[in-house]
Amino acid sequence: MDLQKIRNSIDVLDSKILKLLNDRMEFALLANRFKDEVEDKGREQELLKRIKKEMGRLIDPLFCEKLYVEIIKKSKELQNKKLKLIAFQGEHGAYSDVAARIWNSSSLVSISCKEFSEVFKGVNSGIYDFGIVPVENTLGGIVGEVNDIMFKTDLHIVGAVDLKIHHALMTLHDIDHREIKTVYSHPQALAQCREFLIRNKLEPSPFYDTAGAARWLTEKQPKGSAVIASKLAGDLYNLKIVKENIEDHEVNRTRFLILAKEAISKDMAGEKCSIVFSTKDKAGVLYEILNIFAEKNINLTRIESVPSRPGEYAFFVDFIGSSSDKPVSEVINQVKTRTSNFRFLGCYSEKK
Repeated sequence: MDLQKIRNSIDVLDSKILKLLNDRMEFALLANRFKDEVEDKGREQELLKRIKKEMGRLIDPLFCEKLYVEIIKKSKELQNKKLKLIAFQGEHGAYSDVAARIWNSSSLVSISCKEFSEVFKGVNSGIYDFGIVPVENTLGGIVGEVNDIMFKTDLHIVGAVDLKIHHALMTLHDIDHREIKTVYSHPQALAQCREFLIRNKLEPSPFYDTAGAARWLTEKQPKGSAVIASKLAGDLYNLKIVKENIEDHEVNRTRFLILAKEAISKDMAGEKCSIVFSTKDKAGVLYEILNIFAEKNINLTRIESVPSRPGEYAFFVDFIGSSSDKPVSEVINQVKTRTSNFRFLGCYSEKK
């Protein structure tokens, strides 16, 4: 061990501390959704008492107390701001997190969830103000789980982000890129960089999440390892970017939908609409429905189908237009009478 290695270890620990501190502040914001008052003196005193007992042998009790008094103070400041929360699936730095920041970075706090179902349930229960979920990728197709839940939920679409996906190869700062042997990432990201990995003789290793792989690499520091993730993940977990834009195909986009419990008011509606409906698995039925749009010269931008029940399919249709436009209203009414389980998902704006 030398001075540089010691400093590298300190840098890693500092990154962990900052990440955990941010995680703690997120939980403070979530806790605020379940209580009437920000101030809870009993809870604060209980926490400070416990901290004094659990202090390490090198840390003075008074220092610990002062530190946590400041942490509690900052937590209450954030709670008093009444910040809006947007939930996404994955670790911070995931592409859903990137898309959430593009949609609204000034007044939203992104909160990570383990599963897509947690995002939907949290928004529906009011824990989160918004949720953001991926629905389709130009290379990987539709995200089946999300579309399946979308058909069953009562949430509304209030926005969308069409994100161009750029993958980066990243590793620890003290690792020479020539030492890299194994690359960890989500299976889809590995597949989208397959030619790059083969060309550079790198072994792909599947991980549950792109940003999760980045966080794991920082915390575990396995030798000869790298990850494929977003540049944001590299910034959050203090990783060194070896090479950017390593995706094999230039056209690699993922479309994300922003969900809320309440629909956008008509005067705030955007230029794109989404609907979902069911039809019998019968020849010509879908053609008749789509022809209604053609007769009104309404441009369709997405048609996806998912099985809803035996003998029936659910169709997601996106089209250009506002719900306040007369032709759109007429089409919606016609489609509603010729389908089952019809639902108008929302009229919103999409960012690119």
